[in-house]
Amino acid sequence: MGWRPLLALVPAGLVGAVVWAGTRFGLDKADQTASVVGGVVALISLLVSLHSLRTPADRELPAGAVDTDRDWILRAARHSSYQPPRPQTPVRGRDAELAALCRLAREGGGGLVVVCGAGGLGKTTLAAETARRLEQAGQAVFWVRWQGDPARLADDLTRIAQSLGLADMRLGEARQGRGVLVDVVWEHLASTAGWVIVVDNVDTPADVGAHDDPVAAYRGWLRPGGAGLLLVTSRDTSSATWGSEAEIVHLRPLDDAAAGTVLHDAAPDAGPTEEARALGTRLGGLPLALDAAGRYLASPMSRYTTFTAYHRALAREFGDLIGAAHPHAADPAVARAVVRHTWDLSLDQLHAAGKTEARPLLHLLALLEAAPIPRSLITTGLLADATGRAVTAPALETALAGLHQYGLVASPAPDTPAGGGPDAAEVGRVVLHPLVREVMAYAVPEEDREPWLAALHTHLARAVDDTVRAERAGWAAARLLTPHLFLLLDRTTGADLSAGRAALDQLADLLTDAGAAAERRLLCRLVLDASLRHLGSDHPDTLRSRHNLANALTGLGRYGDAEELHRSALADRERVLGRDHPDTLRSRDSLALSLRGLGRYGDAEELHRSALADRERVLGPRPPRHPHEPQQPRIRPARAREVPGGRGLPPAQRHRLRTRPRARPSRHADEPEQPRLRPGGTRSLPGSGTSPPAQCHRP
Repeated sequence: MGWRPLLALVPAGLVGAVVWAGTRFGLDKADQTASVVGGVVALISLLVSLHSLRTPADRELPAGAVDTDRDWILRAARHSSYQPPRPQTPVRGRDAELAALCRLAREGGGGLVVVCGAGGLGKTTLAAETARRLEQAGQAVFWVRWQGDPARLADDLTRIAQSLGLADMRLGEARQGRGVLVDVVWEHLASTAGWVIVVDNVDTPADVGAHDDPVAAYRGWLRPGGAGLLLVTSRDTSSATWGSEAEIVHLRPLDDAAAGTVLHDAAPDAGPTEEARALGTRLGGLPLALDAAGRYLASPMSRYTTFTAYHRALAREFGDLIGAAHPHAADPAVARAVVRHTWDLSLDQLHAAGKTEARPLLHLLALLEAAPIPRSLITTGLLADATGRAVTAPALETALAGLHQYGLVASPAPDTPAGGGPDAAEVGRVVLHPLVREVMAYAVPEEDREPWLAALHTHLARAVDDTVRAERAGWAAARLLTPHLFLLLDRTTGADLSAGRAALDQLADLLTDAGAAAERRLLCRLVLDASLRHLGSDHPDTLRSRHNLANALTGLGRYGDAEELHRSALADRERVLGRDHPDTLRSRDSLALSLRGLGRYGDAEELHRSALADRERVLGPRPPRHPHEPQQPRIRPARAREVPGGRGLPPAQRHRLRTRPRARPSRHADEPEQPRLRPGGTRSLPGSGTSPPAQCHRP
């Protein structure tokens, strides 16, 4: 600071020199002297200005030292053109992520942090809120938008390094070939602490590396070695992309409470918090969709102004409210902000990377139900039948891996069936976010929809046959497959439904064996709905479907619902089939079981005795046990609450009970004749092309 008083004396001395020249030599000489003095003053002013702008990079630091003078760094950030955006609304549901990012920045020591996830999860918003909090805490934040151009990124980071004091001499050496520019920049960033650089939307990280090196090599423009924090946002969720030294923060959809709060913040007059939460759940907690819905509801010109009205309208007008196309979607900046197009950017990037089957595969999977999809269903045959072109196994696996890498599908841990055992098989699962699925299904080209649905119908039928044939090893697959059978049953004709009934009954039995009572009830519900649509309410197969659904309710312990359905099925069977039809007698026994579950043992006993008497009268008494027939296990009174089929018994007893030979009663005159099977013959779902084992249907 000692030189500043001397600088103040310089102008006074120069003015004095001009006055002295005027008095000593006259005005002409004074004018010449003034010109000279003016030039000298300008030169001195320039030198003073340059010195005042001099950064600590011009100061000599000990080898390996890091400059921690924060005042000039903060001034550099405030006056740069790399200001971060400011969130317009409060950020909800990201407290843990914000705390972690701020902690990493405060702890210092540098590092690379990648906030990643599918499009629409709010990565940029999270980074912007982090930047705001860090600026308030005294950190210097620089914001860079990745434009898909590595040269532009190089220029941006070089300018930031210059604003942080990188000497022109060092840059000149790099430009003259006496150094590598990226290394020069990062050497300086490693010696200057107190900065945070955000590089937003690095969705094509393969383009960032220097000399075609991957980012994980850490020789390009994104490195973990700085003295500050480098924060990157990306749709690429692969840890292999970012390397072992990167800290990866995976974003997930918002929970129901946070989603409801986001909507209520945007449209506080649209209804109570409970309705906002219900709408947030419907939108899958996706921040981009929540923002679109909130802005819509906040507009006084919108047709729907309440959360509930908007929620109901989604079922009818999804394409207008969420799935609408934007006329300027070709602009990536526009596409990112539109639910209908944001995932198309990822699919375009995957296609450009050679994963050409990713787009049709995602559209195809979106036509299934909003439930985990068994990996065994996703085959080259399915995709080939849908697209009409040959698909190799590597191409399919690469496409699926690409969708997973960009967060468009998830792959939870394999499902191991309850009960385990050496025969149990793990089944991989593929999961789509509900809104990704809905948008992708809506966007399926019309010319592709019918062949794709037909391919799914055929392969679902085959999957049912394969699962039934696998027996115990098919337990997990049966649970995953069941929700997707709506598509199969919805497209099945009445004749096909009756012909394929055996495989569906066997699948229901397999679910019972697996302890999957909820899935069995769902399957029975789907079969009943299809029977009502295709066969009518009084068809014997429809009555049988009602009976099976009531039994499934009994298996879930919903005895009241089961009793009600059994009574109505029994009344209709007596009316349509007659009191002595074997199906009618089965309905009476099943109704008795429901009564027993309700604790009405007297009524259950009376009904059982009546049904037994009628069975013996109509079908004859049960024949004596054959000498080679296994002894039926005795069930202790404590197990009297168990329903038929041995559920709840030890596995060995259940196996003996299930494999015991049974004498088939003579067919009633009104009972439909079952197809005659040759020894070893089978029946299957129409269109499956394969056949399951012969049915062993339990009454």
